[in-house]
Amino acid sequence: MLGRRLKDETVEDVLDDLEIVLLQSDVALSVIERIRRDLRKELAGRKLRFGVDAEEAIKQSLEHSVRGILSRPPIDLVAAIRSHASKPYVILFVGVNGTGKTTSVAKLAVWLKGQGVSSVIAAGDTFRAGAIEQLLVHGERLGVRVVRQQEGSDPAAVAFDAVQHAKAKGVDVVLVDTAGRQHTNENLIAEAKKIRRVVAPALTVFVGDALSGNDVVEQARLFDQAIGIDGLILTKLDADAKGGAALSAAFVTKKPILFVGVGQGYSDFTKFDPEWMVGRLFAEGTAG
Repeated sequence: MLGRRLKDETVEDVLDDLEIVLLQSDVALSVIERIRRDLRKELAGRKLRFGVDAEEAIKQSLEHSVRGILSRPPIDLVAAIRSHASKPYVILFVGVNGTGKTTSVAKLAVWLKGQGVSSVIAAGDTFRAGAIEQLLVHGERLGVRVVRQQEGSDPAAVAFDAVQHAKAKGVDVVLVDTAGRQHTNENLIAEAKKIRRVVAPALTVFVGDALSGNDVVEQARLFDQAIGIDGLILTKLDADAKGGAALSAAFVTKKPILFVGVGQGYSDFTKFDPEWMVGRLFAEGTAG
């Protein structure tokens, strides 16, 4: 049974209010424009079923739009590794300083181990002795080999050594950490390109901090333009009550979010589930 028709003016008023809430939640303007188009298309002139109020209809349309943005074709990493033409499967990690990239490398090594997949880590951040030491500590705790050279060495050479070690030992995956390069630094971008040429990664992953709001969106976009990325890992998602960065990064790069960091422990790392994110975005009290 059909009830009242939703007026265009009502839809526009709702969209204006929604835009303010989304901006406050660190959702990028390009994403908001896409959501507005989706909702306008779904709601304009729509007749509501009896007992379904306008607020509920708008919420359903909004969830449908967000689900569409987040639901990029996923990458089944274990299947990709096992079907790869030759060992090892190389994963290159890129991102700026302070995003949790090195820790994400260790967490992925743990996750892979749980899937029965062996890995070796290349300590490619040769600019900071601390980064190499951090990985050595992780490797010792996890029983994962860390291939390294001296501070200041050529990161591409470290990555190459790690690939040769993996080939010799039959290791499934090489995880290549890199310096936390600012996306505006042309020398460091050139270095990332050199690593790609030398080891030809099967997967290049951008690691971003969900708490950095629209900064993470711009970083992901520029890294994708400069070297090309295949997917995203977002850290500190447990502390991000707004969730706008995840939504925006997925939309702007058109790449899937592969994993999310949701805590400090090695096990606080999980495959990204769009439904979980939709539920989080629209839970009472988390948006706005």
